[in-house]
Amino acid sequence: MKAITLIIGILLCLTIYMLPAGIGIIRGRSNAGAIFVLNLFLGWTLIGWVIALVWAVADDNKKIIPTQ
Repeated sequence: MKAITLIIGILLCLTIYMLPAGIGIIRGRSNAGAIFVLNLFLGWTLIGWVIALVWAVADDNKKIIPTQ
């Protein structure tokens, strides 16, 4: 029973850890690979994880300003 609890706990932690990368992939972000790499290598720091999460949920549309 302890092994099952341990496995479920590890899977839950990995899911939360990789949440920004998953959001970026699901939303079809053009830079989902970069979000994944940032999350993979710097997600263990709280700041790296938050930056990856903000990057994943930020608007991907580029604003084009017309010039005359």
